[in-house]
Amino acid sequence: MEANQLSRRQILRGSVTAAALAMSQFRLSAFGFAEPESGEQVIPFIKPQPIKEGEHFLHWDQLKEWLTPTDPMFIVAHYGAGKVDVPNYKLSFEGAFEKPMTLTMDEIKALPKKEVTLTIECGGNGAGDTFMGAIANVRWVGTPLAPLLKKCGIKPEAVEIDFFGNDLKKEKIRDKEYPQHFARSLSIPEALREDILLGYELNGEPLPERHGQPLRLIVPGWYGVAWVKWLMRIEASEKRLMGRFQARDYVTIRGEQRGEETIWRETTVGPMNVKSIVARVVKKTDGVLQITGAAWCNGAAPLKAVEVKIDDGDWRPVDVDFSHKNDYAWCFWSYQWKDAPAGEHTLVSRAIDSRGHVQPAADDPEIKLKQTYWEANQQYPRKIKL
Repeated sequence: MEANQLSRRQILRGSVTAAALAMSQFRLSAFGFAEPESGEQVIPFIKPQPIKEGEHFLHWDQLKEWLTPTDPMFIVAHYGAGKVDVPNYKLSFEGAFEKPMTLTMDEIKALPKKEVTLTIECGGNGAGDTFMGAIANVRWVGTPLAPLLKKCGIKPEAVEIDFFGNDLKKEKIRDKEYPQHFARSLSIPEALREDILLGYELNGEPLPERHGQPLRLIVPGWYGVAWVKWLMRIEASEKRLMGRFQARDYVTIRGEQRGEETIWRETTVGPMNVKSIVARVVKKTDGVLQITGAAWCNGAAPLKAVEVKIDDGDWRPVDVDFSHKNDYAWCFWSYQWKDAPAGEHTLVSRAIDSRGHVQPAADDPEIKLKQTYWEANQQYPRKIKL
């Protein structure tokens, strides 16, 4: 469906599902990234994002749609792809439940279905120039997790819900090796969120093997490490999970300056931070430079605004497209720069959420005193030459 075939008024009259589907199929121009027309010129960045053949990665200057196709969607698998016997697959609910149970895929798919468009980002995205595209905005289908947890009945002694994937590897712990499944946990209040899903479809197709076939956890607003793939077991646990990817890896070490003392704190990588990027610059036929980009956050504090700075100038407000009405999906933004002089210029954006959190600069203590590459949400300057 082309953008000009469906007005916003028609969308608002229709169902939420129909609107979401229609919007997900819009061309990029419908969301603020006008595609270059005849006579217009894409201005390349002086230091473009590296492109590698066969790489599953988003390349910002080639972004053409609000919805990311499945093929270029990033892949992270710490233990390799989980080998699942899909026809005989079962998901077990174990541990501190009043009524533990096991479900087949047919039983899971027979449960109430929910379709959502969500942005998923790797916890290390933005850690360097060669790792700037580990993010995607895609359509998911699954069934809500909370009703199943409530049906099982979480015992009072349980302190969290643990999720185990079928991917397996031996880990060396205190000089001995132990087979470990990839695993992450959520607090009980987080696990009972109505929007957390057991997902089995991606962009209208069955979940591909590389993305967790046949079932993965979907945690809106959290970094991808929490979206456990090849999900095989859900446990209500009486003790905190302290596996590699919960307590030793995917941990942010950040300093906090308090007077003359620096306090160092370790925190588990969880909810996404507010973030934005300049994606493309186009010189229009009238000489105006159209600067476009994307912005996103964790949804608990929805995106409020985006600003852009040119060289050493002041921060300027940009036009942000909020029309999709989804706090967990990225927004596109644009800015019209008139009378841009010749020469080199630096463009940088910053996003601001509804709680007042501002995307920090690289020299901000929040970033400068961060010693690990996770949660790299610093402003990312792009340079052009006119």
